[in-house]
Amino acid sequence: MSTALALVAGQNPQVGYARWRIREAYANLEQARVLWLPSIQAGSSYHHHEGTLQDSTGNILEVSRSSLQAGLGAGAVGAGTTPQPGIVAQFQLVDAIFQPAIAQRTAWAQEHARDAMLNDQLLEAATAYQELLRAHQLRAVAQQTATNSAELVRLTSEFARVGQGTQADADRSQAELALKKNNVARAEEAVAVASARLAQVLGMSNMVEIVPIEDNITPIQLAAAGESPCDDLTIALANRPELKESHELVAAACEQLRRERYSPLVPNVFLGASYNGFGGGPGDTIGNFNDRADFDAMALWRIRNLGYGEQAARQAANARVQQEAMRQARVIDTITREVAEAEARVRTRFSRIATAQAAIQSSHNSYDRNLARIRGNQGLPIEVLQAIQSLDTSQRELVDDTADFNIAQFQFQRALGWPVLPRDGCPGVSPSR
Repeated sequence: MSTALALVAGQNPQVGYARWRIREAYANLEQARVLWLPSIQAGSSYHHHEGTLQDSTGNILEVSRSSLQAGLGAGAVGAGTTPQPGIVAQFQLVDAIFQPAIAQRTAWAQEHARDAMLNDQLLEAATAYQELLRAHQLRAVAQQTATNSAELVRLTSEFARVGQGTQADADRSQAELALKKNNVARAEEAVAVASARLAQVLGMSNMVEIVPIEDNITPIQLAAAGESPCDDLTIALANRPELKESHELVAAACEQLRRERYSPLVPNVFLGASYNGFGGGPGDTIGNFNDRADFDAMALWRIRNLGYGEQAARQAANARVQQEAMRQARVIDTITREVAEAEARVRTRFSRIATAQAAIQSSHNSYDRNLARIRGNQGLPIEVLQAIQSLDTSQRELVDDTADFNIAQFQFQRALGWPVLPRDGCPGVSPSR
């Protein structure tokens, strides 16, 4: 079990996907933090013009000219500035102010989403492992029942042969053995299916059967339910990463709303600086190639769509805040339900194990006493059939009850957020921390 849970963190593709989502979020955060830093552009441009141009006084001129520019910046024509500066910073100042906070909240939300995914996959792996143990144990029960049924066939056939029993009893026991052999075949199928499902969760090849090292399925006690539902719900609300993720998404939406409110008051910024060589002349002549330097600075305030665009943007951002708040309320409701369901399962399933154990003991006693009577010529072999069926049913019941209880324990731990601190003397489990 511990090996299976450890493999989830290292090999499960969904957990790996969540990790890469975190890396993407932090890359976006880094990009937001350096938004105001300039970029560097280096290159060259060649310009040639033939034909008419108009000067600033309105006169039409016949012009034939060429120019070449190379260095930090390119694209200058005539007397104009360099349109592609060598060092350029062009950004919305409001994004440089607010986008880092938005990206930071989003990155934190992705971390909590990763924890939630890991918790879900740990639960899935634990459940799949318990199902594999269940399948192995039920196969052992089916094989033991088939062995008991084969012994019954031998006894009824022997009694029928010597005239102490009927052939009908022998035929009935033979039919029962055939059914038990089918149960063994179904159990083999269940083992293969459970192994494949566990392999998928662990990110392993399902071409090789996974065999648990545990000989028997036994109850696992991780944590007992609290004295009141409020105690467990308090722990869950403090630990569940889904709620932490939702909190960060609400905060990110609030930052986006602030960004939209301040957007009309903060200018867009353009800064450009170039230093290169520039030269040209009439026709195809490239001469007078000398140093050239340009610097441009511009601040531009923008009100989108006569202010209606600004209003729409604020309304959309406010709607996203409300959506995330409603999502957070839904997450709280889901956590509350999951805690209540898990508590109910943990409280009721353990008692079923003791009942099944008592049933097995009674079934064993019945089986042994019936065999003793038969061997003492005090009864017919067919009388042991009901004891075999009862023993098979009670053994299956114990396996199912134990597996269900263990699964309930893991569901309870997941509902609480896999708390770190031990509770009620039980060891805490913290695989996602």
